[in-house]
Amino acid sequence: MPLSPQEIAEFEELGYLFLPSCFSEEEIEALREEAVEIYKTDREEVWREENGAPRTAFAAHTYNEAFGLLGADPRLIDPVSQIFGEHLYMHQYKVNAKAAFQGAVWQWHQDYGVWSRDDGMPEPRAMNIAVFLDEVMAINGPLMFIPKSHSGGTLDAHHDTSTTSYPLWTLDDDTVTKLAEEGGIIAPTGPPGSVMMFHGNLVHASPPNITPYPRKIVYLTLCAVSNHITKFGRPEFIAHRDFTPIEPVSETALLDYARARKKAA
Repeated sequence: MPLSPQEIAEFEELGYLFLPSCFSEEEIEALREEAVEIYKTDREEVWREENGAPRTAFAAHTYNEAFGLLGADPRLIDPVSQIFGEHLYMHQYKVNAKAAFQGAVWQWHQDYGVWSRDDGMPEPRAMNIAVFLDEVMAINGPLMFIPKSHSGGTLDAHHDTSTTSYPLWTLDDDTVTKLAEEGGIIAPTGPPGSVMMFHGNLVHASPPNITPYPRKIVYLTLCAVSNHITKFGRPEFIAHRDFTPIEPVSETALLDYARARKKAA
């Protein structure tokens, strides 16, 4: 799934790119069902909100076949490799839950600000590429971006360890207000199977979900191999230490898995 020159230009200008309906309903149904089962476990990789609802499942690609195939899917790997011009490794992998009625806030932050401070990542040559497992609506806790905010580099941040169950380097209200006055705030929405890729320094957040509609999103944090992390303070299931280049699977591998899984059920 190579990006066109127009798509690359849009990404570089705005800091994000939305690619609707990249995955089929068959593929997404299998992933969605697998995610629900993972959230039921008490694995150390599954983190929960303070109210007990699932918040995120780290490193699902290492212990679940479906998410392992997604983590090597060329529809996700190739566009990021095209942007960076080199091979990639998996820095982090999350299946974020945002449960109905219970999903909590993700504060305003820059991902690279976290990767740099916590993991010693040299440069912002890593980014998230996200896959919607549920429909993302304006009402069920969508991702919110400040367009073009990546162009200001890595901003000052505060290490928030109390607002939610997940510690995060967050931006203060004055910084967010100034950035929003310059670039506005957008919240991309779309059907299951849509893909969103965004720059490591793009400022983003998401509000709580107080609706009956869950909002699950898978995030692959793909990093240029030459830009691998240099600090190992966080658990390996959060910040991976295997810098081996990802070898993409067949573009039909996930669909073949989904159909075999359904046939065996």
